[in-house]
Amino acid sequence: MIPAAPPESLPSLRVWQRKAMVAYHRGQSRDFLAVATPGAGKTTFALRIAYDLLADGTVDTVTVVCPTEHLKVQWAGAAARFGIELDPAFRNSHVHSAADFHGVVLTYAQIGADPAVHRRRTLARRTLVILDEIHHAGDARSWGDGVKTAFDEAERRLALTGTPFRSDDNPIPFVEYEEYDDGARRSRADSLYGYRDALADGVVRPVMFMAYSGQAKWRTSAGDELAVRLGEPLTKDITSQAWRTALDPEGEWIKQVIRAADRRLTSLRAAGIPDAGGLIIASDQNSARAYAGILKRVTGKSAAIVLSDDAGSSDKIAKFAASEDEWLVAVRMVSEGVDIPRLAVGVYATNAHTPLYFAQAIGRFVRSRRTGETASVFLPSVVPLLSLAENLEQDRDHVIKPKSEDQDPELLLEQAQRVLNEGTELGGQRETLESSAELDQVIFDGGSFGLPVQAGSHEEQEYLGLPGLLTPEQIHLLLQKRQREQMSKQKSGGARTDVAERPAATEPPMTNAQRRLKLRKQLNALVGARSFATNEPHGKIHAALRSKCGGPPSAQATIEQLEERIAAIRSW
Repeated sequence: MIPAAPPESLPSLRVWQRKAMVAYHRGQSRDFLAVATPGAGKTTFALRIAYDLLADGTVDTVTVVCPTEHLKVQWAGAAARFGIELDPAFRNSHVHSAADFHGVVLTYAQIGADPAVHRRRTLARRTLVILDEIHHAGDARSWGDGVKTAFDEAERRLALTGTPFRSDDNPIPFVEYEEYDDGARRSRADSLYGYRDALADGVVRPVMFMAYSGQAKWRTSAGDELAVRLGEPLTKDITSQAWRTALDPEGEWIKQVIRAADRRLTSLRAAGIPDAGGLIIASDQNSARAYAGILKRVTGKSAAIVLSDDAGSSDKIAKFAASEDEWLVAVRMVSEGVDIPRLAVGVYATNAHTPLYFAQAIGRFVRSRRTGETASVFLPSVVPLLSLAENLEQDRDHVIKPKSEDQDPELLLEQAQRVLNEGTELGGQRETLESSAELDQVIFDGGSFGLPVQAGSHEEQEYLGLPGLLTPEQIHLLLQKRQREQMSKQKSGGARTDVAERPAATEPPMTNAQRRLKLRKQLNALVGARSFATNEPHGKIHAALRSKCGGPPSAQATIEQLEERIAAIRSW
């Protein structure tokens, strides 16, 4: 059965999609891995390949495998635009799909539950298998083994992902790995379209990260009271506890950040993006409900709440996507592949900090509809997230490192903690005593802009009110202008931008931690200025400074190393 849609009615393809399609048909290989940044159009590319293979008789049926139940419905809807009818309601107990379908849409969990059913279906007819977000096939042995069992005899396999890396060493089925001299194996893509390329082509939006620090005070299970400033160099354990304190619905930090995010959303809707939507990403269901309550109290606005185990979650997402409602609160349901192009403001209110989870979450905000739309994501100013935000444009592969019998125990502990933190709250009793927020910095294109300003201040509003329809170059110019104005006010003794209103004459000496933080911001500002002047990426400039001066990345650099790099870039 060939697709019902005539060729002239098919959706038009972007340049990267046409190039990938040519590469696919030229190679005629059984396996093909397409890596494209979230929002670039992997679904459209895959369905065009499916259309071609069904039309020329290469395959008789199509099986799509995706991560969630909601995405099954989304895939079926997208396929219908190509005249391809896919059954999203297929269950393992059905054994066979109805004859008037071109194929089915399944989840990885379905495959893992009974791979033999799908192997029989694959053997019965020449099948194209589309493996959406294929890195999920490495999540559990049952899923990975099930995918291999079910589809190792498929006529064609097309693997898609926007994040081809994992936080572990589980190999991804049907992905080719190249071995390097150090014994590591790196995944190899047949088509690669990264965020930086997509940004240059106008396919995705630029993202501004509004990083909020502030004070956090809590009581431990032992009865000790701790008070720190979020974002300062701290131990991993203290950082984690301060982070949890900031996200606690009982504290003021999350209330102030949600209020600021709503101001940003209001500004975007009033300045050219009237249907702009916002998403608060929570760690757990209790927090999600609490954040929705906070939003209602501080802004008067209601939010749709999407929880993964609620009946009708897919319908809620679809309804929100088609509406002009302002806010959605979710835990994990709104993840990779979920298409809500109007999302323009996000609150990253979770302690998950693996590169995979972060990239998937930010991918919800980058889908471009027209030139000039920007996205703003509000997040805690903690080193793990700041590092991920600064490296958003970096392309990654899945690297499987050689196993060693003498692995560093600290590295193993860190890896275990990172897996535990992904989407879940850490254990341990802790009582939030107080918290407050301040806009610490704005991260854009890998650079840092601005000086700390108090939440609710006029200076904060200067950043929250940035126009929503801007080119990346205009964003750079405005952020630099705001930063110069702040620095000028400080030098002239004008309005203070720091949180504590201390008399200048009694300013205490800075600690080493404070000096390092100040030097890092100074270095980032200089790198940002040079990037704008030379069009070089921030990462390339930082790498050149490290090559010239030596030492680790700036987050781990000593005071002396930071000072040396500042002197070096000033001499260029």
